[in-house]
Parts: sequence; structure tokens; C-alpha cells
Amino acid sequence: MIKLLLRIVLYLTVFTIFVGGIGWIGYTKSQSNFLLSYRDTPIPLIKELKKPQYDPKKPTVAVLLGDRMTEAFDFLGPYEVFAMTNSYNVFAVAPDNKVKSLTGGLDIVPHYSFRELKDLLGHSPDIIVVPNIRIVDKKSYEPVRKWIQENYTNNNTILSICSGSRNLADAGLLDGKEAAAHWSNIGQRIKDYPSTKWKRDQRYVKDGNIISSAGLSSGIDASLYVISQNLGNSVSQKVAKLLNYPNYSFVNNPKITPYYFGAEDSVFPLNQAFQWNKYKTGVLLYNNMGIGEVASIIDIFGNIGSDKIFTISNSEQPIVTKYGLNLLARYSMNNAPRLDRLMLAGSEAKSIASNEIEIWEDIGNINELIFMHSGSANRYVYEAPFEYLAKQEGIQTAKYAIKRFEYRGNNLKLEGKSLSIEIYGNLFLICIISLIISLIIDKSLFRNKNLVRKSKQKQSM
Repeated sequence: MIKLLLRIVLYLTVFTIFVGGIGWIGYTKSQSNFLLSYRDTPIPLIKELKKPQYDPKKPTVAVLLGDRMTEAFDFLGPYEVFAMTNSYNVFAVAPDNKVKSLTGGLDIVPHYSFRELKDLLGHSPDIIVVPNIRIVDKKSYEPVRKWIQENYTNNNTILSICSGSRNLADAGLLDGKEAAAHWSNIGQRIKDYPSTKWKRDQRYVKDGNIISSAGLSSGIDASLYVISQNLGNSVSQKVAKLLNYPNYSFVNNPKITPYYFGAEDSVFPLNQAFQWNKYKTGVLLYNNMGIGEVASIIDIFGNIGSDKIFTISNSEQPIVTKYGLNLLARYSMNNAPRLDRLMLAGSEAKSIASNEIEIWEDIGNINELIFMHSGSANRYVYEAPFEYLAKQEGIQTAKYAIKRFEYRGNNLKLEGKSLSIEIYGNLFLICIISLIISLIIDKSLFRNKNLVRKSKQKQSM
């Protein structure tokens, strides 16, 4: 009996070390590719930075950037929504003027530093948007925490997006207040900040002049709600229509049936851990491109673990988006690595980026061009990427990406295999190898015991 137990322990130990070890290495690497995707190429000397024109008659929206890393959609989504009204000054604001990184491999040049914005306005911004700013290093993050605390007044609005509520809680702004967070980490928020009354069943929560939104796309609802309160419901509806946003009903009624982890969600860590042959995917940045479109590609394919993202442009200088953001690609066309494919965001990419496309095709450093939003001018920008992901990685993977994004529309048509053959094939292969290794060790140990037994028998004769 003891021998059987020891053999069971042996097999479980080998399985844990081998399968778990390889899986953990793959998982952490995939997570780093997205969440800690710092720039590893030189930052060019920026010759000229274009800024949206400041109109003192308009209220100002400051969308925060952290010193190290900011969640891509959390920043880009609300920035676009507020900018689309043409009724606000909308600025990207950071502790200093240095290039900042967004998750997934996108870089951005702030419009203003904290000090410059104070000099410009002479007061706190009317609306402060706080995305999920990762607190990697407490010392480098301290200026952000301090700025949030100093600029929170009774007269402005503070809006957190997704896990940006952690940043507000960290600054002490949510003590004794109700707040929302992403469904996947709200349990951790309850443990870390027990003085906050965390709500699972609302897309956004308003408590005084602080509005906190839940998972990713819930930030669109919360942003539209702020607009409806400031500019009227008709303006908010107009923006939602321009976005082709399918969840507008939640703007007026944020109550939802909350999500929880289920067995089907295991597809995400398995993707992260065992998706070894990641696509080397370039994302072309070009002037006057839409913000939401590029966010949809980087946020979906970069996060799920299927792709390694490389941002490409035809210039070392920042490209200026449709609403005045300065995005900086990590590679120019001339020094880009060999890619599996190049994705272009935006339904009008073929015409707006025609010059860049022609140059790229002449270089010949690409296997495939994908116009992600071609034919999707009347759809919400995340819908086509979700459907593409289903065909590429399997329907279950796409369903998790949809759940993570908190997309609750019914406009998707998911087609493809149910699960990724590659991921489960890799897992099965590792399990087989683990079993073989266990059998070899098992046989070796028992063979040695037999030799010892025979030796003792000879000595006793």
C-alpha cells in the first residue's frame, strides 16, 4: 500500500513540475507580452507634437496615463467617446511629457504633463478619467496617486474605467462609497479595500461625483452617462449611434446579471500557457485613423495570448489619430521584423492608408494583409475582431474574450471550431511526455530495489 502511494506521489509530482512548470512559464510570458509590454526600441526625437486646440469656453476632460503602463482600451475608449461630442477639451495627461506605454504594445505621447495642464487651466479638470493604471512600482506611481487626490474636488467628476477603480481606492477616494470593478477581480478588490462597498450587478456605479465602471465596455456606458448628464441625452445617444454601440440601454439602467468564473473560462489560462506558436501580428498606424478600431485589435488579439503585437508606421514621428491622439509606433516600415500578417484597423483603411499600404507591399515584408473592419462601417468596432478570433482560435476562446470585454450585444455570428486544436494538442503532448518520464523514473526506482533485494539474498546464503 505504501509503495502504491509513493508511486502515485511520484506521478503527481512529475506531472505538476513538468506540465505545471511549462504552463506557468508560458502563462507568465503571455501575460508580460500584453500587460508589461514596455517599449524595447529606441524612442526617436519628436520634432513636433500636435495638440487638440484648447477652448476655454469648453469643459476639460483629462484622461490619465500612468508612468509605466496603462490599459489600452480603458484609456482609448473613453477618450474617443468624449472627443466625439466636440463639446469638451479632451487631453491625454501624464506625470511628465515622456512617451508612455499602453498594454499590448502601443505607445502614446501625452498632450500635457500634470504641471502644464495646471498652468493651462488654472484649476482642476472638469472631468478626470482614470483608466486601469498598473501600480508596478509604488515610487514611480506616487505622482499619479498624489495628482488624483489633489484634483478631486466637490465640483468635478471622477470617472474610473474597469480596474481604474483600484486606483481610486488606492488614493482613498472610495472609502465608504459604492463602486464597481471588473467581474474577474472584484473578489480581490473586496479583500484589498474592504471599506468600499463593491457592487457586482451594475455596469457602473454613481456615488456622489465619483462614477466607477465595471468591465471594459462598461466604461463606454459610464462615459455616455456622464455626457447625458452634462450635455443631454440626445447628445449621448448621437455619440452611441456614431459608435454603433449596441448596449445603450445600460446607460439609463446599469443593472445587470453579474458574471462569475466558470469551467469554460479555463480556455483563457490554457491559451496563455500553451499557445506557443503565436502569430507575429503587425498593426499599421496611420494618420486620421480611428481610436476604437485600433484598440479593438490590440486589446483582443494581444490579451488572449494568440498574437504578439508589433505596431508599425511609415514614420518615426507620432501619427495623429482622428481625435488628436499622438500614437507612436515601435517600428517603422524599414526596420520592422518579419511578420505573419499585418492588420489594418478601420472601415476606411484601404483609402485613408492607401499610401502606407503601397509602400508596405513594395517592401514585401508581409505574408498577409488583413483589413479587419472592411465591410463593418455600420457595426461596433469590436464585433468583427470577435468573429475573426472565433475562426482563428475557436468559438470558446472568442466567448471568453467577449465575456472579459463585458460585451452584451446580440450582433455576433461566431463561426469556427469549438476549441483550439493547437492548444489542447500541446497540452496533451506535454501530458504524454510527463507520463513517459514518470514511467522511466518509476521503472528505474523499482529496478534498483530489485537489485538491492537480490544483493541481500546473496549475502544471506
